[in-house]
Amino acid sequence: MISNSAVVDTNLIFSALIPKASRIREILFQRNIAFYSPNFLISEIYKNKDKLIKYSKLDESEFYLYFNGVVERITFVPIDFIGIESKQKAYNLCKNIDITDTPFVALSIDLKIPIWTGDKKLKNRLRENGFNNFFREY
Repeated sequence: MISNSAVVDTNLIFSALIPKASRIREILFQRNIAFYSPNFLISEIYKNKDKLIKYSKLDESEFYLYFNGVVERITFVPIDFIGIESKQKAYNLCKNIDITDTPFVALSIDLKIPIWTGDKKLKNRLRENGFNNFFREY
């Protein structure tokens, strides 16, 4: 069963910007699912834009077409709007995995919705730490 909302992380959006990732985009564009992300995801995409264009084999205008379509489906939440307790729990879960994932896990905890990530290492390590709220896309 597909949850009706999820937090999406940076690596999933990176994958969605690559043309062959049609299943990810298909799910992102389902109107019955709401997606959320910390607002700094946009700067992460811009910071990696050249690498994404290179790997996706898109020209810049095609890249922006995909990018605009994807970000229009996401509600961005300022990090300051995430509760301090959620941030602390997420930090404790992520500190020995990848600290940059903390805001995504914190938002998932704060909104009480699953996180959607393609990062297997993150998922496995979060599970080892007792976190199991993952979006199931199939």
